[in-house]
Amino acid sequence: MFYMKKLSYLIAAFLIIGITVVSCNKDDNDDKRGDDVDFSEVEVQNFIWKGLNTYYLWKDNVPNLNNSKDNNDASYLNLLSSKTNPDDFFESLIYDRNNVDKWSWIVDDYVALENSFAGISTSNGVDYRLTYESSNNVDVIGYVRFIENNSDASNKDVKRGYFFDAIDGQQLTVSNYRSLLAQETYTMSFADIVNGDFVSNGKSVELTKSEYHENPVYITKTFDIDSKKIGYLMYNSFTSNYDKELNAAFAQLKSEGVTDLVLDLRYNGGGSVTTATYLAGMITGQFNGELFTKEKWNNELQDWFEKNHPDWLVNNFVNEINNGTTKEPINSLNLTRLYVITTSSSASASELIINGLRPYIDVVTIGTKTAGKYTASITLYDTETFNSPDKPTDAFSLWAMQPIVLQETNKIGENDKDGFDPNYEVIEYIDEMKPLGDQNEPLLAQALALITGVSAKKTISKDGIRPIEVRGFKEESLFQNQMYIDKKLPSGLRN
Repeated sequence: MFYMKKLSYLIAAFLIIGITVVSCNKDDNDDKRGDDVDFSEVEVQNFIWKGLNTYYLWKDNVPNLNNSKDNNDASYLNLLSSKTNPDDFFESLIYDRNNVDKWSWIVDDYVALENSFAGISTSNGVDYRLTYESSNNVDVIGYVRFIENNSDASNKDVKRGYFFDAIDGQQLTVSNYRSLLAQETYTMSFADIVNGDFVSNGKSVELTKSEYHENPVYITKTFDIDSKKIGYLMYNSFTSNYDKELNAAFAQLKSEGVTDLVLDLRYNGGGSVTTATYLAGMITGQFNGELFTKEKWNNELQDWFEKNHPDWLVNNFVNEINNGTTKEPINSLNLTRLYVITTSSSASASELIINGLRPYIDVVTIGTKTAGKYTASITLYDTETFNSPDKPTDAFSLWAMQPIVLQETNKIGENDKDGFDPNYEVIEYIDEMKPLGDQNEPLLAQALALITGVSAKKTISKDGIRPIEVRGFKEESLFQNQMYIDKKLPSGLRN
C-alpha cells in the first residue's frame, strides 16, 4: 500500500458524499520497494504520511512531511515507526495544534465519519452545553440549548433553558460527565437557580439514544410586523443530504412574500462548502456565475491549479442544486441585506456565508463573536488512491483522515482568522433563554428591531449568567466546527 509521492503522477479520486480529492498513482516499483525492509507493521502510518504529504495545507511547516522523507526505505521506516499508535503519529505531523491547526482529525472507522457528515448520529435529541457550577472547576452543570425535532427528548419534559446537575443520581463533575452522558439510556435530573446557586428541584426524565437523522432546517417562519414580512430561518448545519429541504424552506419564504431575512446560525458549526454556495444563491439570486469564494491550497497543489485550471480554485454563485443525478432550480429571495444571528458556536461554513456575501450585499450580524474557522478539509481514505471504497473490503483498513487542506477567502481576498465581531452585540445568557423563534427572544428581537425601526423590548439583564464552558456533546462529535469541500477535482494532474 505504498504510493508514489510526486505531484506529477497524481490522478483524481472521488470521495464519498461527493467529496473528491487528488491522489497518487501507485508506482510500478512500489510493490518491490523495500525488499529488505518490512513495512507491514506501519501500514496505517504510511497512509497518514502519504495523505498529509500530498494534501495538508501546512505541509511546508512540518519538516517530517518534506518530500525527501520517503526517499530511503530504512529512514522512512524509522519515521513511520516513531509512533506505534496511528493517532499519535497523525498528531506528530500536525502543525501547531494549539494555535494554528485546531481542526484536522483522524478516525479508525470511516463509517462513523460518513454518518456525521450526513447528519446521522446516536442521540436522544438534547443539544446541551456544560459549564462549571462554581469557581472550583470541579462540579459541572448542563444547560439545554434546544431539543431536536422528532427525537426521544421531543416527547419528554425537557426544554431549552433547563439546567441539569446529575445523571442517574450522580452529580456531574469534570471527571465523570463523559462516561455518564455517553450511556445509551440515563436519567437526567434538573436544577433551578436559587439566589444565584444551582439547586436540585427534584424533577428528572429518562432519555434513550437511538440512530437519529438531523434535518438542519430547524425553524422556518414569517413575521408580519408593521406591514413588513420578515423571514426567519434557523439553520443548524450545512448538511448536503438536506439541500432540498433547505431549498424548500426558501420556497416557503418566497411564497410568503418575505422582503427581509433573519438567518439564525448561532449553533451552526459548519459543513459543506457546496451547500454554503447554494445557500448564498438562495439568499441572493442576482449574482449567478459571479465569484463567491476562493481557495488557497498548499504551495505544490496551488501552483498546479493556477497553471492548469484556475477555475478549480473558485466557488461561484449558482442558480440550481446539482447532486450529480438530479438538478433543482434554487429558490432565491434576491435580497440586498441579510441579518445573521451569531455566537462563538457559529463556525466554518457559517462564517463563509458572512464573508462571501459581504462584497455583494449588506450583512448585519447580531449576537457575539464567531469562532474564527477559515479553513476547509477533505476526507482521505486508506485506499490506494485515497478515494472512498466501493465496499469496506476495498479499503486497506477502516482508517480515514479529515485534514485541513485549504483556506477560504471572499471575492476580495478577505477572511477573519479571529472570527467576526457582531455589528450589534447581544449576549445569550443561559439563565434568560427564551424559546427559539419567539419574537421576544433577545437576539431575534434585536434583528427584528433593526428591520422595523422599533426598539426591541428589553428582556434581558446586564448581569445574566455567561457560561464558562467545559464541553458539550457537539464538541464530542466528529462534526464540530467542520467545513469540507465536496466537489470534483481534476484528473491527469501533471507539472
